[in-house]
Amino acid sequence: MNINTPPRRVGPRPTTTGLEIPHDQMDQFSPPEIRAALIKEAESLPGVFTGPSQVSEPSSLALRLHEPRGPWQAFLHPSRDEFGHIHRAGFMHLTLPAPLIDPLTEAGWVEAHPISLRPQWPDTIVMLYAPRDEAELAVAVAALRASWQQASSQLP
Repeated sequence: MNINTPPRRVGPRPTTTGLEIPHDQMDQFSPPEIRAALIKEAESLPGVFTGPSQVSEPSSLALRLHEPRGPWQAFLHPSRDEFGHIHRAGFMHLTLPAPLIDPLTEAGWVEAHPISLRPQWPDTIVMLYAPRDEAELAVAVAALRASWQQASSQLP
């Protein structure tokens, strides 16, 4: 999967609240087995540990690093080690390397988090829509890995 040139997401974009808080996806959720596979992939990344989010609802699963080494824009503030989280519906809020945001937005996979318009927040925070099947899971995993690479300074 070349995340720099992602395939177009099938169908219309999910409905979202469009709010800073809560910035939620309202439809087109992940089936339980796809969300479980996404979590398994996240937990397999070196240096990652999971638990309740420090910046979102407690039911979302934070993706945190034991040794965060990435730049300021690689993290969901005010946390210093949470680079993303997975919501119960399967969508993620995460930071992405800036060059990936436009291609993923244009292909229908992400939208900017409204809070990223504030100057004290990085403009790299996005909502990645919940993957609905194995093909969409592959895109979500590629984006997740790019976020992890940025946050852990493991850039290719």
